[in-house]
Amino acid sequence: MSASLKNKFDSIIFDLDGTLWDSTGNVALAWQDAIDQVDYVDEVMTQEKVRSITGMTYTAIFDKLFPYIDTEKRAALMEICAKSELEILYTKGGELYPALDETLAYLAGKYKLFIVSNCQNGYIEVFLKISQMGHYFMGHQCFGTKGNPKAENIKDIVNDHRLKAPVYVGDTFGDYDAATKAVVPFIFADYGFGVVEEGQVATISNFNALVELL
Repeated sequence: MSASLKNKFDSIIFDLDGTLWDSTGNVALAWQDAIDQVDYVDEVMTQEKVRSITGMTYTAIFDKLFPYIDTEKRAALMEICAKSELEILYTKGGELYPALDETLAYLAGKYKLFIVSNCQNGYIEVFLKISQMGHYFMGHQCFGTKGNPKAENIKDIVNDHRLKAPVYVGDTFGDYDAATKAVVPFIFADYGFGVVEEGQVATISNFNALVELL
């Protein structure tokens, strides 16, 4: 892998799902628990369904998964799912990607680290608590905070922390699109949930590859 990106950046902003961990199995369990609490949804929530919408904003997820439910009921289900999700993840967590701790330790010694995700409020905090890696990150932002798109949240992190040369690491085309709109270079994590054909400054096939790359 090329070392051409070493010393090019002062900070790294990470996506969460599909980049730092995979929580889709337990999120599916949580959403199924929520579905079982209402009488207007009759379907089975699977890990595959959750994977198919990972990276979308929370509201867009429920619009896509449950287009046949009226707006009021969909909003009510989303609220129940959100509560169930945080409760189950606080207990079961998600699957941390291999070499996450040692890679973050290396990167934190050279760069300022952040997280920007399209998740709900409280979700990043669950990851930081379960992983016990909160000390590596200087800040985070999510869709649930202000309801803003990811590009705007990336810009907020850049501006609030006065970053001069950030790079964004994510696993979906939506991540690439958001980074591009925020005028931030993009590294594609191809071990995650999405596909990015072109435009990234680098592609990694495992998280630890960032040590060699950066």
